[in-house]
Amino acid sequence: MTPISRSGAGRGNLAKAVCGALAAGALAAAGATALQPGAASASSHREAPLISGTPQYDNTDVYAFVSPDKPDTTTIVANWIPFEEPAGGPNFYTFADDAQYDLHIDNNGDAQEELIYRYTFRTHRKNGDTFLYNTGPVTSLDDPDLNITQTYDIDLLRMQHGKPVSRTKVADDVPVAPSNVGKASMPDYGELRDQAVHKLAGGATTFAGQADDPFFLDLRVFDLLYGGNLTEVGRDTLKGYNVNSIALQVPNDMIRESAEQPIVGIWSTTQRRDARGGYRQVSRLGMPLVNEVVNPQKDKDRFNASAPRDDARFLKNVTHPELPKLIEGIYKIKAPAEPRDDLVDVFLKGVEGLNQPPHVRPAEELRLNTSIKPAMHPKRLGVLDGDNAGFPNGRRLADDVIDASLQVVEGELVGSKNDLGDAVDANDKKFGKYFPYLAEPTAGSRGALAKGTTDGTDVRSGLGDALQPAGASAGGTDTALIAGSAAAGAAAVLLAGTGLRRWRRRMQHRAY
Repeated sequence: MTPISRSGAGRGNLAKAVCGALAAGALAAAGATALQPGAASASSHREAPLISGTPQYDNTDVYAFVSPDKPDTTTIVANWIPFEEPAGGPNFYTFADDAQYDLHIDNNGDAQEELIYRYTFRTHRKNGDTFLYNTGPVTSLDDPDLNITQTYDIDLLRMQHGKPVSRTKVADDVPVAPSNVGKASMPDYGELRDQAVHKLAGGATTFAGQADDPFFLDLRVFDLLYGGNLTEVGRDTLKGYNVNSIALQVPNDMIRESAEQPIVGIWSTTQRRDARGGYRQVSRLGMPLVNEVVNPQKDKDRFNASAPRDDARFLKNVTHPELPKLIEGIYKIKAPAEPRDDLVDVFLKGVEGLNQPPHVRPAEELRLNTSIKPAMHPKRLGVLDGDNAGFPNGRRLADDVIDASLQVVEGELVGSKNDLGDAVDANDKKFGKYFPYLAEPTAGSRGALAKGTTDGTDVRSGLGDALQPAGASAGGTDTALIAGSAAAGAAAVLLAGTGLRRWRRRMQHRAY
């Protein structure tokens, strides 16, 4: 297979096809409806009205790639709960107990899943008489000081024509990596992360827990496409935010139809239990950014409740996309002629000769050719820059879908050379070399040191080092701090008591 190159003969029909796929399915250089500023959103972060109010069920991104260190396996990563503030306690971030988190795999291109890996979670509480997430330093996932914990099961459903024909439990009571409260609470978070990686039968591996949000971009995109001025870019808006992640690594032979037909379609959904005890789908995600910038407001909630086999109802959103018109209105770049049949051929089917399965039924899925080996030197623009192991052939954590999309929309592959981007070329944290590959979550204690303190100082009150009396020995620091704190506390109580008595006397003589 000939890779696509940014120059020369490689820029053929396949390159133009990818241009269409990127323009339709991955362009994040828009998102405001009717040219009006809107709430911040990224990939599928808060992408539809209903799901934006229930973040535990909101799937933010899906990634699928041939594992770089184990190329006979595929890794699927799906994230939930957008914009997790690391210090957001005391109730930190958990998966919902009343949800089914599903990873769907279509291995014959018929727009229906043949396999579903279903994750379900349970929350456990050790001590209901404290407000604390943890009651001391946590050194293991079964540490008695970790007050709130979660475990999960995985069921493998084999499907035919949209109906389950068998169900197998492949994991039971697996521990979840907790939220990263901070250095005092979790002195070695990496060890907790490692303990949450669990081997499954048949050579698969699973992980669930908090992670750094791997998506990177400047979200000023939603301020009228970077405020109408592409020079005002460069801040990774998701820097410092976390997500809850599910990662599954499975042998290629377990998910693809055969070695002769190695292309799989992947998407995720969330089903929430209703008042009658049944489950209803409330979130869906395959290719990034579809429900943000392809579907209009009236279709967003419908899309989240739909299945790929019914995607014909959203066809007009692809053949007559709003996004190029927005760019033309703001930046005066002429939109391509409609209908965009090229987008249908590629975006809903996969790129012919790369990741399009035979006899494909058009549907929105993240399509991956599992026979293409990982690149020794991955390029952030993926297929657009000659790296066929990258987006839109699946999606790796480091693929820069924003820059690729901006350049394609500006006509990079049809004669208008450019190097446009949002000036955010990589995630703020390095990804791992081994499963689950995600960067560790930002800790809740990431803030600057308190004024007047130095790294390693044992500060027992807001006054910190200043509480130590002049001439006190280093060995007496703890006593001085405690004594100072106690004195300050006693003075505060005395002042408060005096004030309360005066207030009562005034109230007794107050006329109504």
